[in-house]
Amino acid sequence: MMSPTQQKWTGRWEQLVGRAKSLWGLLTANELLKFEGDQDVLFGARKERVAQAREEFADLLKTRLRP
Repeated sequence: MMSPTQQKWTGRWEQLVGRAKSLWGLLTANELLKFEGDQDVLFGARKERVAQAREEFADLLKTRLRP
């Protein structure tokens, strides 16, 4: 299982690749590639947000469980 930090960076990378695909799809008039790029951006953003929530939850547990 990836750490939240690794998951965040993976999500950011997927967003970057998705933006590149989407732009290339626009330039080449390839609607399928543009759609695939847009989908990659959304999935990458979701992955980044889930990782952020995991980090916040772990921090919350650390502060609550301290004696």
